[in-house]
Amino acid sequence: MRCISVYTDSFERFSDMFDQVIEIDLRENDERELEGITVSDSGEVPGHYLERMAVKPEVVVMKDKEKGITILQHGKVFEILIPSEDDLLELPSV
Repeated sequence: MRCISVYTDSFERFSDMFDQVIEIDLRENDERELEGITVSDSGEVPGHYLERMAVKPEVVVMKDKEKGITILQHGKVFEILIPSEDDLLELPSV
C-alpha cells in the first residue's frame, strides 16, 4: 500500500483537500505544501501496518469504499493508504 501523509489535525481542512491530495503526483519521500499544509509520500507500507495501527485506541480509521482507500488519523497527521494493484489482487472476491 502506498502511504501519503497529510500533516494537520483539522479534519475539515483535510476533507477539503482530500481529492487534490490523492491526485497529486508525488514520488516516494517527496514533499509538497498545499494550502499551507505539508503533504508527503511516505512510500510503501506493509499490509500488517494497517492491522497494527487500527487496534490502537488513539487511531481513527476511516474508509472511502468507492476508491478503496483507508485513512488513518492520529495526532496531527492523516495517513492515506492507497492499495496497489498487488494489494487488490490479494483481496478475497465477494
